[in-house]
Amino acid sequence: MNNVKKILIADDEPDILEILQFNLETEGFEVFIAKNGNEAIEAAKKHLPDLIILDVMMPYKNGIEVCNLLRLQPAFKETLIVFLSALSDEITEVKGLETGADDYLTKPISPKILITKINALFRRLNKKVSTIIQLGDLEIDREKYIIRNKGDEIVLARKEFELLSLLAGKPGKVFLRQEILNQIWGTEVIVGDRTIDVHIRKIRQKLNLDCISTVKGVGYKFEL
Repeated sequence: MNNVKKILIADDEPDILEILQFNLETEGFEVFIAKNGNEAIEAAKKHLPDLIILDVMMPYKNGIEVCNLLRLQPAFKETLIVFLSALSDEITEVKGLETGADDYLTKPISPKILITKINALFRRLNKKVSTIIQLGDLEIDREKYIIRNKGDEIVLARKEFELLSLLAGKPGKVFLRQEILNQIWGTEVIVGDRTIDVHIRKIRQKLNLDCISTVKGVGYKFEL
């Protein structure tokens, strides 16, 4: 099994791309590069990197736009995203982090420090992400796509499973309807609100549990 981490670097400065690519590959990472925002999005979709380093000031789409677009897609929900920018003002940093970035670093930065921070992010992610959600008698195995209630296995369709995993992953959190649509179906697929309602109803029936509450006019939340 290939455990090599994939990193995408998006920056419009060739010297920075060359230096970072060399140092990260020397450290054992598989590295891909992009020279503008559009290339960054295409490369991310093609290679599905574990971590993306984004410059803020890039042609076509800036780094904040790229981060925002990627975070709306389910495939990049857990992807680590780091800004590396010459812009050090607080407003830009806050804006970057609010789009869903995991860190904001300012140039210049030594490759050694960058690698240290990247390794720290991977360690933090490994501690945070668990393939098993255990809530009372309900067990959701996100890696094997298996659900058990009191030991009995329950079969859900793929979208039903992903929707249940999303809600159960943060018990008590109210997920907005649009948030659910973006994370489960993505922004490029057009589905109606009734789609969510139908999937929720099927999940309730199959689990035979009153575990998903409707927040009228807002969305849904999971609570046993």
